[in-house]
Amino acid sequence: MIVLASQSGSRRAMLEAAGIAYRAQPAHVDERGIEAALGDASAPEVALELAKAKALNVSRETSGAVVLGSDSLVCCGGRRFDKPASRENAAEHLRFFSGKVMELHSAAALVRDGEVLWAENAVAQLHVADLSDAFIESYLDAEWPEVGACVGVFRIEGRGVQLFEKIDGDYFTILGMPLLKVQAALRGLGVLTR
Repeated sequence: MIVLASQSGSRRAMLEAAGIAYRAQPAHVDERGIEAALGDASAPEVALELAKAKALNVSRETSGAVVLGSDSLVCCGGRRFDKPASRENAAEHLRFFSGKVMELHSAAALVRDGEVLWAENAVAQLHVADLSDAFIESYLDAEWPEVGACVGVFRIEGRGVQLFEKIDGDYFTILGMPLLKVQAALRGLGVLTR
């Protein structure tokens, strides 16, 4: 069994669907503080450092366990986006994304007893359709407040799929964790077998 350093419903659902035994324990890290300390680091570097920080935080309380930390962030038009702070902020994000390519960076790290055993990231490119203000309002009427907890203001497994014209990247990365890479790493550590 692994420990998932997250409260994310989509990450829990991915592990459950894959049949990977886990227990969840939320990490308590200052994500914005870590981002600020990283300064001009690239989006993949920031996602990776946040994933490591979450796993390291929970590792302190789970001696001997393999802890999985994960994080996702979105870049679009040269800007990095966090989860929206309000419905109005979500609408602003969607207006900005309209007609552009959104890059979604998802990273994961495996840690045991304060040692990073493995860490990698993945990226998906999501081509956002031209979104009218009326569509954005209708979309948020249906999806808010749930998408408030989602970087990029969408749930790909729900109505969020309507935002996109084309997607390059794997489904799990878009859900918020590079699950195929995580499974391979867990096999390499002997935690999963075939």
